[in-house]
Formats: sequence, C-alpha cells, structure tokens
Amino acid sequence: MTQTNLICGSLAIDTILTFPNRFDSILLADQLHKVNVSFLAPTMRTEFGGCAGNIAYNLHMLGGDARIVGVMGQDHGAYFERLHKLGLSTDNILIKHEAYNAQCFVTADVDNNQINAFHPGAMSFAHENDIAKAGPARVAIISPDGHLGMQRHAATLHASGIPFMFDPGQQLPMFNADELLDFIAKATYIATNDYEIELLMDRTGLTLPQIAERVEALIVTRGEKGSEIYTKGQRIEIPAVAAEAVLDPTGCGDAYRAGLLFGITQGWSWETTGRLASLLGAIKIAHKGAQNHVLTTAQIADRFEAAFGYRY
Repeated sequence: MTQTNLICGSLAIDTILTFPNRFDSILLADQLHKVNVSFLAPTMRTEFGGCAGNIAYNLHMLGGDARIVGVMGQDHGAYFERLHKLGLSTDNILIKHEAYNAQCFVTADVDNNQINAFHPGAMSFAHENDIAKAGPARVAIISPDGHLGMQRHAATLHASGIPFMFDPGQQLPMFNADELLDFIAKATYIATNDYEIELLMDRTGLTLPQIAERVEALIVTRGEKGSEIYTKGQRIEIPAVAAEAVLDPTGCGDAYRAGLLFGITQGWSWETTGRLASLLGAIKIAHKGAQNHVLTTAQIADRFEAAFGYRY
C-alpha cells in the first residue's frame, strides 16, 4: 500500500510588518468611519506559508511522503525553488498565470494587535486542480483552500475510496449547514480547534458526540490545554508539550496535523499519534514563521522520548 499523503490546501506568502507603537496612537475611536492612515513599519519579513505548504513541510521533516495539491500564481518561482530544495514535489501544483499567489499582509503593533489583509489569489482556482491526477494515497487532508476546491476534492477522494481528514480552519464560516454535513458524511477524520468545533456544532446542529460518531476520529485542539481525540466512543486526552519558547503561533495547527497524518500512515495508536502532533506544535511555536524549524527525525524522536518517556 502506498504511504503517500495528499496535502490539499493553500500555498501562500506572508508579509509581516511591525509598527513600533500602538495602533491607538493613530486610530481615533470617534473617527473610524473615515479612516485614512499610514503606519510606518521599519521592519518587514516575508515567510513561506499556506496550510498545504506548512503541513507538507512538517510531514516531510518527519520522514513522511507528502504530495501537495494546490494552486499558485505567476509569482510562484521562489516558493517552487524552496520546495525543490526541500525535496517536495511540485507536480500536482497548478499554476494560474493570470493570478498571483495567495498572500497575507500582516501589520502588528507593539502589543501584538494585528491588522491583516488576505488576498486569496490563485487559491480561488483550487477546483480546477483535479486531485485524481495526484494518484493513489494512504490518506489525504483537505485543509483551508478555495471554497469550490475543497468540495470537489472531498467528492473525488470519497468516490476513489481514499480516506481523508477534513480540516476546515478559517474557511469553515464559508460553508452552510448542508455543505458541512456533506463534508462530515464523506470524511474519515475531522480536525478542528476549540473555536471551530463550537462553530461546526452551531452550523450543523450536531453535538460533539454526534459528529464524532460519524467519523473514525474527531480531533479537537485546545492550545496550551492540550487536545482531545474522540474515536470509537472513547475520549483520549493528549497533553500539551511545554514549549522552549512562545514566539509565534502561526502554523502550529498545521504542524499538529502533520503529526496526525504521519501517525495514521504508520498505523500508530491514537495516543502516540496525538502526542507526536502535540510535540510538533510545541516545536513550531518556539520559532518565528511557519517553516523555519529544522530538526532531524532522530532529534524529533529524542524530543518525543524526553516528553513522554518512550520512543515511537
């Protein structure tokens, strides 16, 4: 059986600017109806990101076989060069030359308040990238991507018998109740954070146990409180791993999901799978950017043993 993981989702460039003051030093509460301001940002950095890129990066670092299914624009060159250097295939990334890459522009002040602008760009054409062309896989994940693309990928994976994880993330509000119920009916696994599961229940009218009984496993992350895996009528608590530093939460959820995919592919218990996922989230949060942490498989195994007292 193939050990390939299909990673469906966004590929994006994040541009982070820092305003060395507080936004309220310029923004006037009684004048917000006619805002025309400029924030001087003397420091700026760009980061490779997007859910599919982040998940594939972490899965590859674990030694897993990640195949990205996504869409990029005319400015894809630098990201493609990075993926090639990492050894990640770009064969199933569609290029839309009339569009730009998905991009997020983040301006943060000294209190870490943020004003963001997100341009979906090429991500909006995800439905044009036929996942069937990516070939067979042990498991897939549908992470945040173009609205129609997520639906088409779910239908294709379900029809082909490839189990997949539904990870709606920030795209969850884009779907109505019937669409979400359809995802739940087709998915093998569902992964959300604590806010998303509440929204998913509200939108669908289902309780958490009712969602859990419709899939093989429902995973809910709760930040520093750890995470929970609901499977076969059981609730498995996964402890959080203490991070060496808390620098940047961007991409922590994606790192966690890479751990889930790796454990599923290896046939591990949910206890071990969840603990690896938790460790990866802790490793990531100690680094700025979503793809700047670098460890060998041996180092990750050592960190796992130190955290949990056994080797996987």
